[in-house]
Amino acid sequence: MFGFIISRILQAIPVLLIVGFIAFALFAYVGDPVNILLGQDHTEAQRLELIRQLGLDQPFFVQYWHFLLNALHGNFGISYRLAQPVSRLIAERSPATLELALTASVLALAIGVPMGVYTGIHRTTPLSRLFMVVSLVGVSLPTFLLGILLILLFSVWLGWLPSFGRGPVVHVGAWWTTGLTSWAGIRSLILPSITLGLFQMTLIMRLVRAEMLEVLRTDYIKFARARGLTSRTINFGHALKNTLVPVITVIGLQFGGIVAFSLVTETVFQWPGMGLLLVQSVAVADIPVMSAYLILIALVFVVINLVVDLLYYAVDPRLRLRR
Repeated sequence: MFGFIISRILQAIPVLLIVGFIAFALFAYVGDPVNILLGQDHTEAQRLELIRQLGLDQPFFVQYWHFLLNALHGNFGISYRLAQPVSRLIAERSPATLELALTASVLALAIGVPMGVYTGIHRTTPLSRLFMVVSLVGVSLPTFLLGILLILLFSVWLGWLPSFGRGPVVHVGAWWTTGLTSWAGIRSLILPSITLGLFQMTLIMRLVRAEMLEVLRTDYIKFARARGLTSRTINFGHALKNTLVPVITVIGLQFGGIVAFSLVTETVFQWPGMGLLLVQSVAVADIPVMSAYLILIALVFVVINLVVDLLYYAVDPRLRLRR
């Protein structure tokens, strides 16, 4: 197991180096940080001094090496727009994004798996057909449109839930903040988490249903029925367990996608997370923030892939025997 983890980490190093090179290329070829930082009114001496401080007078690969060293220490420079360290901005915004992503993933998993199992076992019931219709709507409806419709219904017409913001938050530890300690914070989380998790929920439901239908046709399920096992034991003890490997893959990758691409939902609901920070940074070409976000998302996907591979071993004993 330890060797397997080491091999996966070694495979991830080239990926992170390539992503780091792309992020550095944003520094080198997109925009002019000197003009952005100094503005219109500056002397040539001030310009040359800032170029020396930023290390822009050094060769390309020397700058790239310093960029990697600083990234390893969590130093991604100063935001052009906010004039603050990028690492501090990400540390302030990441709790909101992770809280939203975790809530959306839990909702998608808690609702999608039971719906998929039910539609796989009871294929012709009216409720199963209703679930399939809901899944088509969830897959087809764009995220921004779904968010606007939810705001219109629950915020404008009914007035039950807030339409933007995170609500009051409390600090837990050195940098983590959460809004789950108050009812106002929970109410602010409902609409964006549903918007972000609906597509994942329908995808998980359809995947579980397809896997259940395939597993229920296999010979060992027929043999289990011939032995006189109960339907509950067959459906949940044998069939569902053997559908978990592809489901774990989708859940892991979709969680990374939720973290990486939550910017649409965060923009619609003005959720103060990393996605909204990225959208605001792209509008003004804030290259340090964009580069840090790119590297962070690559690291998230690498870690998620490692966790998914480890969960394979916990769920499927065939993989352990093969190793």
